[in-house]
Amino acid sequence: MKQGIFLILFLALAACTPPRAPDQPATTPPVEVTWPNFSDTDPHPWAGQDPAQHPVHGVDVSRFQTTVDWELAQANGVNFAFIKATEGGDLLDPMFKDHWRGAGRAGVKRGAYHFYYHCRAPEEQARWFFRHVPRVAGSLPPVLDMEWTPTSPTCTIRREASVIRRDAAKIIALMADHYGTAPILYTTVDFYEDNEMWRLKGVDFWLRSVAAHPSDRYPGQHWRFWQYTSTGLVPGMKGEIDINAFDGSREDWAEWLARRVVP
Repeated sequence: MKQGIFLILFLALAACTPPRAPDQPATTPPVEVTWPNFSDTDPHPWAGQDPAQHPVHGVDVSRFQTTVDWELAQANGVNFAFIKATEGGDLLDPMFKDHWRGAGRAGVKRGAYHFYYHCRAPEEQARWFFRHVPRVAGSLPPVLDMEWTPTSPTCTIRREASVIRRDAAKIIALMADHYGTAPILYTTVDFYEDNEMWRLKGVDFWLRSVAAHPSDRYPGQHWRFWQYTSTGLVPGMKGEIDINAFDGSREDWAEWLARRVVP
């Protein structure tokens, strides 16, 4: 009899307990974002499409930024940094290791990029990049930088668009497999148009557009990062520098990081 009473009480309590929602997504942990305190030596009149409308900004750096106070830069709005690592199949940026370590110590979200060389096989270039860029959990996805190289001393060829997209797809797949997350594709207006780069799938786009909003220069193309100036001034960084905006709110930034960083 007592067992029957206890069973009735248990069932009654269970009926009063609200059901769990197994399909309810987990809350993405917040990510600290510092508002940009930047200036520009040659600002563009954005007329209502100001990059300042985006709360998350960062930079891209290479050997030309020889002195960087990463902690000061981070405190003034550098939330992420894309750092040049390699070019082609035999060039390593001499500042890569310093920038990589400095950004990491300062808590700046960091990722490495490879500048594509049109006179080497994509497989060879991927191996060169893997040799120098460690797979570090929490890093930003690798970046493939593809643009025309008219001033290159050794390689100015302009191959057919189908060939360029084919080789891009090869190195994108290799990067995704090696780092466990799909890469980001950086490109410029002319290269994007000449080679119909919108046909590539499975990547986030990082677009250069310093004189108009990306929606004007790349109609219909969704972008994740926007390089909006190459004449920016950032505390902690000497000289003019490229500045970029992330497409989204602080919450979007946290959610994107949760999905896209190197596992």
